[in-house]
Amino acid sequence: MGIRAKSKLKSILDEKGISIRKCAEMSGVNFETVRKMYNDESKQYQRDTLGALCKALGCEINDLLEIIEEPNEK
Repeated sequence: MGIRAKSKLKSILDEKGISIRKCAEMSGVNFETVRKMYNDESKQYQRDTLGALCKALGCEINDLLEIIEEPNEK
């Protein structure tokens, strides 16, 4: 089993009715970075990005990310 961080940004934005573009504008984070995080395609998370998103969305880092186990790919 592999362990990784999974983005929960999609559920937060969907719940709040905020688009990816609006989130990028609110947080000052690049649109493509927000889009990748929304779709859980990010390979890494920059501290500044996480901080800006948390501040803009009024949430904590543990609201944005969760640790999950995935089956190992062969």
